[in-house]
Amino acid sequence: MNRVFLKFVLLLLVLCSGSQILAGQGSTQKFDFSHIREQALLSHAAYLSEEQIHNSTLPPDYSLDLYHELADIQISFILVSNEALKTQTIAVRGTANIENAILDLALKLVLDKSTNIYLHQGFSNAARQVYTGLKPFLKKDYRINTTGHSLGGAVAMILAAILDGNGFEVNQVTTFGQPKVTNLSGASSLDSLDIIRVVTDKDIVPLVPLFDPLDINDLDIYWHAGIELILLDGNQYAVLQGVNSMLRATRFTQQALNEANLQHHQMQVYLRLIDAKIETAREVVYETSLNLFNLFGSE
Repeated sequence: MNRVFLKFVLLLLVLCSGSQILAGQGSTQKFDFSHIREQALLSHAAYLSEEQIHNSTLPPDYSLDLYHELADIQISFILVSNEALKTQTIAVRGTANIENAILDLALKLVLDKSTNIYLHQGFSNAARQVYTGLKPFLKKDYRINTTGHSLGGAVAMILAAILDGNGFEVNQVTTFGQPKVTNLSGASSLDSLDIIRVVTDKDIVPLVPLFDPLDINDLDIYWHAGIELILLDGNQYAVLQGVNSMLRATRFTQQALNEANLQHHQMQVYLRLIDAKIETAREVVYETSLNLFNLFGSE
């Protein structure tokens, strides 16, 4: 048993604090799948052109305040208002080529001085530019939601931290198929935000960057913030958080990216699975066939 493995076991013992790690811990929280569907529709709308958004139907009671493209970083976002709820929602577009995004995803975390959180540098820079573009259109007396799919979800999460730090009232962050953006201490700092990360069971993107045991040497490993809501078939869903969420990646550590992973990352799949839970939703315990040795390969 090598030193890296021992460090990993020690990390698990500290994080788990006696909790079971072979199954999802479950949740007593109730989820509003109608609201989640609204956020999913807005995340989907962020992929459309401004003309398409005007010609399509936004969720009821929502109006478009801003459509903006950042051509130099190939990011676009929309800002919509709900006057009845006194909320504004920012939806950030993901990428059209997720295969390249996974391969090109830089692993280096950089300290963001304004939030004092170590963040993925590319996502952080994009979030800053989005904030600059939309700040004049934000209403201080409105609560703000942020949402996005794929890399757009990563930007939406960091954007929420920026908004919170600048005195805006962040209501909820709802992301779909979002990759990791920070480390363990950064995820802990984001706990003050109401974050729901919606994922599908076979979508590999929320597990990116995959766990690298060499990072245990300085415990600077990518870590997810918030609650992970796993959309299962039919009306079933599961909830994971913390170390349980991270260990879900073990089934992918020795698998190549395949077509099924890409299909389960599509926004249409997310919407279909959410629709099945609008009338009635049933939480189940998420079982994972965990083998710690798979994290390190055969020796």
